This record gives sequence, structure tokens and C-alpha cells, in this order.
Amino acid sequence: MATTVYNVEEIELQDGTKVKLKPLSITLLRKFMAAMAKSADITTEEETLNVLIEACAIALENQAPELVKDRQKLEEALDVPTINRILEICGGIKMDDPNLLAAVLAGQN
Repeated sequence: MATTVYNVEEIELQDGTKVKLKPLSITLLRKFMAAMAKSADITTEEETLNVLIEACAIALENQAPELVKDRQKLEEALDVPTINRILEICGGIKMDDPNLLAAVLAGQN
């Protein structure tokens, strides 16, 4: 019997779509990391949201491909807590990590 080394968590998006989240494969993780790297040049909240939505789209492309194809529907299905959970489970990024927040604040000084 094989042992699974990761957890799968089912969440419900704002539009009622249920998705099972798990860590991304290396292929998708590379795309995810490239999307998140764009955050280095962000100057507005709008740009921040665009990067986070793009990263979520990558994380959800196998689970909800029809939703990912339509940016408007994707945005209607997401909220900030859901985005944070998707990023944490799929990409290993904990947006409310105090160390991350401290690093951001240090970079602004």
C-alpha cells in the first residue's frame, strides 16, 4: 500500500465550485513561482491582486479549467481568504506569515 506524503483539502469557492487542493506538481510549481516573482515589481494593490489571481489560476487549472479560462468568473469565485488558502496549500506560501510580513516591511524601509 502506497503512502501519500501530502494532504488534500477540499474548499468551496465563492461561486459554489468545490475544488480539492494539494501541493502543485513541479511543472505547475515552476509556473506558479514565475507568476509570484512578478510581485517584486508591484507598486499598486491592483497589481498585487492581478499577480495573486494569476497564481491561483495556475493552482486551479487542473481542478477547475473552465473557471480558469474565464477571468471574470474566476475573480467572482475568489475572495482574499480563499486566495490565501489556495496559495498556502498549493504553493506553500503563507500570506499571513509574520516573517513574510516583516520581510516586506524591511524591504520598504
